[in-house]
Amino acid sequence: MLNISTTSTIELLTQIWQRLLQNPDIGPDDNFFDLGGDSALAVQLFASIADACGQKLPPVMIYHMPTIASQAAVLEQRSSTELSPLVLLKACNEGTPVFIAPGLGGGPAEFFQLVKYVDLPHSIYGLQPKGIEGFDAPCERIEEMADFYLRAILRLKPHGPYILMGYSLGGLVALEMARGLVTNGQKIALLVMLDSYPDIKFLSTAERFRLVAQRAKVCIRSFGRPPRADIRLGGLAGPDAISTFAPAFSRVRDAAYQALRRYRPTFYPGPVKFIRAAEVTDFPDDPRAVWSDLIQTLDVETVPGDHLGMLTTHYKELAAVLNLYLGEVES
Repeated sequence: MLNISTTSTIELLTQIWQRLLQNPDIGPDDNFFDLGGDSALAVQLFASIADACGQKLPPVMIYHMPTIASQAAVLEQRSSTELSPLVLLKACNEGTPVFIAPGLGGGPAEFFQLVKYVDLPHSIYGLQPKGIEGFDAPCERIEEMADFYLRAILRLKPHGPYILMGYSLGGLVALEMARGLVTNGQKIALLVMLDSYPDIKFLSTAERFRLVAQRAKVCIRSFGRPPRADIRLGGLAGPDAISTFAPAFSRVRDAAYQALRRYRPTFYPGPVKFIRAAEVTDFPDDPRAVWSDLIQTLDVETVPGDHLGMLTTHYKELAAVLNLYLGEVES
């Protein structure tokens, strides 16, 4: 272990970063992900930091301190750092900030590609699930998730208007956040749900039959194909990275699944922009049939891809729709 009292922390971290990223030209304020870092390299990075500095930090903290300067500040404090669920994905000093909640088992990393193509002047914050760092118990209800995120959002922005978005399960959380804010007299400038649906048991009888039949057809068409990866990998490089990158990942994912099973949506007295995937697989094919009686005004847009692909492959097309929505807020 190196003695950081004689070696500058920033110099030490720079050496580690240069070796792992194979880049000799790295500054203290360069972003880890902009330099080509990913979840697998983050695991190696924090292991190297622990070996060199004697301070073990959870790799998930890379979202909160993605620069050498921010990591050095934490290491020199030699104390535990409270993690906010707000992860800044894009910084901007203009416009109302955007808060976006991830899908089941996901995290802020799943929006990295998407936000690169949101070109309007809004800061964008990804919401990190409670417990993913392994310190706290995860939330087991959608309403609890919404309250957890709202406390952090209100510390950053005490008054509206608010722009809320959510992908899959995160859309349900965003809906509940909006409900809580409206109940307290706050204004929602924009609420966007990305292919978000309640558990099948809370659909109407007709919709349940349609969904079961639809899933059966998908299974028949998919017979003989290799099984798909897990429903969400939280932006990680692959399933093998989960246990090392976020040891609490499975616990958070299981709690989120229980939250989905328990959540029964009630009427929301406001407008919602709903973006659905063009290729229907495991989810209802008609969001209006699910949400029209539960949302005051529902506008539906379709983007290419299936439930996963709309975010992981067709993020440019998805960003184009979000740019239109945000442009309407600006006007």
